Amino acid sequence: MPRTHVDSLMWVEHGTELLAAQVAALDEQEMTAPSALPGWTRKHLVAHVAANADALGNLVHWARTGERRPMYASMDQRNADIEAGAKLSATQLATWLNGSARNLAAAMDALTSDQWRAEVVTAQGRTVSAREIPWLRAREVCVHAVDLGTGLTFADLPDGFLSALVVDIQAKRGLARLPDGPLPEVVAYLAGRPHSLAGVSDLGPWL
Repeated sequence: MPRTHVDSLMWVEHGTELLAAQVAALDEQEMTAPSALPGWTRKHLVAHVAANADALGNLVHWARTGERRPMYASMDQRNADIEAGAKLSATQLATWLNGSARNLAAAMDALTSDQWRAEVVTAQGRTVSAREIPWLRAREVCVHAVDLGTGLTFADLPDGFLSALVVDIQAKRGLARLPDGPLPEVVAYLAGRPHSLAGVSDLGPWL
């Protein structure tokens, strides 16, 4: 069953709460430890997710006003902002993460039906309906809640979200067939994360 706009908004809320709870439980030392993403500490990851909310807020502004506002000024600026964010304290990062998520949620909640149908351009250069914004955010908060490396796995995410993610990644990777296995492990494999599937080729990183 295809994902709906309501589904995406629900998964944004769920993933945001999940990630915020994980971050709140980490102290300064734990936040500076490596995340599950190569080369990134947990601070890098949280800075990325916080900055992503601000960036998607630019697309919401674009949809609401018609004023073109790209997610990021440039990829170099995006990367620089993450590096700068990784130098913040754990408390500062948690405040940024939670505040940016609240701002994005409020901005999306204020969009009208017509504004949700407006076209915007993602950081990858894709022209999409503004209705795609909640799905983009849901992917970030849910997948990166796992990447934080606190013990959370894809099995802890809603089955509906995982099924939608399979459809999304399979299309983006151009895969004709999927491996057999439990849904959370198939998602982990497709997303280029550690998995338990045997006899499958490495797909490389995603998101």
